[in-house]
Amino acid sequence: MLFTPLQTERLTLRVYAPSDIPALMPLIGAREVAATTLRIPHPYTESDAQNFIAGTQESLLSGSELRLGIVLRESGALCGGVGLRIEADHRRAELGYWIGVPYWGKGYATEASRALVDYGFGTLGLHRIFASHFANNPGSARVLRKIGMRHEGSLRAHVLKWGEFIDLEMYGMVRSDADCTLNTS
Repeated sequence: MLFTPLQTERLTLRVYAPSDIPALMPLIGAREVAATTLRIPHPYTESDAQNFIAGTQESLLSGSELRLGIVLRESGALCGGVGLRIEADHRRAELGYWIGVPYWGKGYATEASRALVDYGFGTLGLHRIFASHFANNPGSARVLRKIGMRHEGSLRAHVLKWGEFIDLEMYGMVRSDADCTLNTS
């Protein structure tokens, strides 16, 4: 899959590069970030970062995933990541995102997620995009509602994170839902 960076009002969404590792490690490596995600380990090592960057390249080439760095347009600083895990056979994808702690509360997750959902429906031709968040993460619930996703249910004690079973809240939208929410604030 070829990918041209996406621009929003404040952000650029682009493919990660090995040169991102020094900025990536302290952001994604923060315990607060890892605590809100299923797939980010803690502690986060340089080897984890190298494997992550290599994996983003491989999944982009295979078309199975699109994992992008979120970069502030004004400063060029990496502030987080957003992605789609694509299931082409079903024309659906799972949306995921993370934001570095210094950038929390500024609307970057919402802005980046909205742009990627727009890309998923408009460019990739997806029919459905879904996401989940840990029940103890109300900030992610707000992001998903703001981009037009609907709460579809809860999965009790669905994942094991750091020795504790955690409930997941499930959200989703289909293309017809997105037609009236894309490109809006």
